[in-house]
Amino acid sequence: MDRIDAMRAVVAVVSEGSFTAAAQRLSMSPQLVSKYVGQLEQHLGVRLLNRTTRRVHPTEAGSRYAQQAQQVLDDIDDMENQLGDLHGEARGELRVSAPVSFAMRHLGHFLNDFQQAYPEVGIDLQLNDRKVDIVEEGFDVALRIGQLRDSSLIARRIAPVRLVLCAAPQYLERHGTPQQPQDLAGHRYLRYGYRDSDADDALQRWLGEGSPPRGALASNNGDVLVQTAIAGGGIVLQPTFICGEAIAAGDLQVLLPDHEPPPLALYAVYAHRKLLANKLRCFVESIQGYYGEPPYWDRFDSAIGGSGEGVGRKEVSGQRDSRDRTSPAKPKLKTPRRKKPPPK
Repeated sequence: MDRIDAMRAVVAVVSEGSFTAAAQRLSMSPQLVSKYVGQLEQHLGVRLLNRTTRRVHPTEAGSRYAQQAQQVLDDIDDMENQLGDLHGEARGELRVSAPVSFAMRHLGHFLNDFQQAYPEVGIDLQLNDRKVDIVEEGFDVALRIGQLRDSSLIARRIAPVRLVLCAAPQYLERHGTPQQPQDLAGHRYLRYGYRDSDADDALQRWLGEGSPPRGALASNNGDVLVQTAIAGGGIVLQPTFICGEAIAAGDLQVLLPDHEPPPLALYAVYAHRKLLANKLRCFVESIQGYYGEPPYWDRFDSAIGGSGEGVGRKEVSGQRDSRDRTSPAKPKLKTPRRKKPPPK
């Protein structure tokens, strides 16, 4: 009996619920799948599956065995991939989850650079601001903004995420410029309304004893809120990776810089594994440091010459020509093979 093939057979039957479906998944005959399961039950001295005319159900022992066997098989696959990668490039498909606005604005250049460096790695990118269940939904890695609450996951910091309160100059001309958090009462507030967001918590901590501003518009997409703010629709609290370009262009003005909330961070999050697949290791190592420190989207401070209503940050050395304010230079890929710092 091949113990590994028998493990795969039991895991497939428990997952699929029938010998026929398991056989299709494993590309073998139902008779061979049944033979492997029977041999394993005989070897262990315990029944793993209860068979009926319509469906196969795992026993308690079968459920436990299938769960542990899946972990063993994952480790074996990782080990073989890693050993194979000692003599070759990273390869295979990488399933990635990422926040919508960040991915649309800043992920495309990185993915292109990454696949130029690792052409054998395919990317299946799914955009969702929801905190996906990495294991249950089959993702290799998720890019997340905020605090990591699941201690069973590994998180690698990619870049700081700075939150700023801002509004369009024409809005402030009509409604006045807040000088302290208490002045926000009565203003039109464009609220980011996604359930998993840390932004609203940051705003409440920031306001302290101040009265929360009344909500004029709520949306689960930061780009919509920023565009509404640019049009003069109200005050918005958003990450600079969304609103930084508009600030540099003068379309938005930073408010209450002395009360800026503590920054969040962008993380690459993945399930804990003893052995990390080379494609995932290369992805994480490549994206760490890719966006710079501070990231290029925060360089609007220097682009506006430090004079934009108390943005309150030091100029970044090596800034671009002031005539090109809205398009900071995109960084170059940092790979394990070529560790070049991103341009300042």
